[in-house]
Amino acid sequence: MIKLGPIPFYFFASLILVTLLAASAAAQSVENHQHRFSDAEKWAKVFDDPARDEWQKPDEVIQALKLAPDAAVADIGSGTGYFAVRLARAAPKGKVYGVDAEPDMVRFLGERAKREGLANIVPVAAAEGDPRIPAPVDLVIVVDTYHHIPSRERYFRNLQKSLKPGGRLAIIDFTLDSPVGPPKRARIPADKVKQELTRAGYALAEEHAFLPYQYFLVFGPQRQ
Repeated sequence: MIKLGPIPFYFFASLILVTLLAASAAAQSVENHQHRFSDAEKWAKVFDDPARDEWQKPDEVIQALKLAPDAAVADIGSGTGYFAVRLARAAPKGKVYGVDAEPDMVRFLGERAKREGLANIVPVAAAEGDPRIPAPVDLVIVVDTYHHIPSRERYFRNLQKSLKPGGRLAIIDFTLDSPVGPPKRARIPADKVKQELTRAGYALAEEHAFLPYQYFLVFGPQRQ
């Protein structure tokens, strides 16, 4: 078992995966189904542990996305803001919607945005099957959350309504052979993600291979 600080890495990764967006009912059906993430301050010490940067490579991820300074982004499963705050700094003239189904995470992100002077972050409370993105965006990013979204094909087909013309969808999640992450039975391989999103009306635009434990796929809507 790999350890991250005093908490086993397996536990750390599993918590991220359960928390980030899955609607409460869906999240509670996973292995830690009795766990609620109402203490955001406690989980921030885990989710935002600097050791995560070594394998998540957030700066490289954002660089690869080539965001315009005024880009509008929806971070689905934003949690305590690990990616949301970085996205907000990368698009200072834009808007970042931090979407999460856990009310305390939404509260925490709003307070963190104020504390760090990031007025372009807008916390959003998601509903089951609906991220409730307030306005069309240039990019939707889903990190370590895809396999917890119920009825994915319908979910992502509906999500296209929230994309601006030329908008993109980025999916990052653990590979089947990663030595860390959730139980293998819970993982969805990259090929299946591609198949599901193709059926949902997307086309693969880019595939990045620099993350050691995860795939990084970027899609756009299929041309009519």
